[in-house]
Amino acid sequence: MLLKNGSKGEDVKKLQEKLGLTPDGSFGPGTEKSVKEWQTKNGLTPDGIIGDKSWEKLFGNSTPYTSEVIPPSEFKLEALKGHIPDSVIAQIPDTASKFNITNPLRLAHFLAQCGHESGSFKAVSENLNYSAKGLLGTFGKYFDSVSAAKYEKKPEMIASRVYGNRMGNGDETTKEGYKFRGRGYIQLTGKSNYTKFTQFIGEDCVSNPDLVATKYPLASAAFFFDSNKLWSICDLGSSDDVVTKVTKRVNGGTIGLPDRIKHFKEFYNLLK
Repeated sequence: MLLKNGSKGEDVKKLQEKLGLTPDGSFGPGTEKSVKEWQTKNGLTPDGIIGDKSWEKLFGNSTPYTSEVIPPSEFKLEALKGHIPDSVIAQIPDTASKFNITNPLRLAHFLAQCGHESGSFKAVSENLNYSAKGLLGTFGKYFDSVSAAKYEKKPEMIASRVYGNRMGNGDETTKEGYKFRGRGYIQLTGKSNYTKFTQFIGEDCVSNPDLVATKYPLASAAFFFDSNKLWSICDLGSSDDVVTKVTKRVNGGTIGLPDRIKHFKEFYNLLK
């Protein structure tokens, strides 16, 4: 832990809040002055620098996290080679610059979730080739035994029914449920989400939704993280508890949590 004049990030905000300052996340002369005053009152060397000792005195055993903003070009991406596909690594700099991936902690959380959700970055399109039994188990709300037998192993029909009249899609007859089925490493699903992503990325993924799977599998996942304000959860740290919180927001539960934790630890140790 080392915060000083010129530091930026969430740790600085936390410090400023503790000192009763406006938490703008930028350690400037005003923050330095307040730190020196606090250090003098508490018998510490008034150097205006927050190290481990000062942090512990301010926050007790609260574990700080590093959220210093760094450019994507400084990420240690070479360290990821052999751990994730080169095609994914190639997408990271542009995706990071567009979607607030500003430090190794965020990137490790993000890649861990993407890696699990996509089966180690292999799946970029939703598999809807369900058996009748699978339909009843997964989509029991939409099928009974008779309709499940009729729809089994027919992905276009399944998606059109399950996703029809939802998420901006038209009814089952429009087949928009299938057209806008899940794609990307964290599956972007539904016409309304494809429309929002199109508006952000500047390329028409509504007319050509396969772009999400072929060109933007990582960017669409980062769009999900950014839209759902997941970065603030990532910034809480590197504990299993934080991975669990991120997982619940991504998954709606904790399915596959041990694998997500394993991936996070692997990626974070390589990147930090």
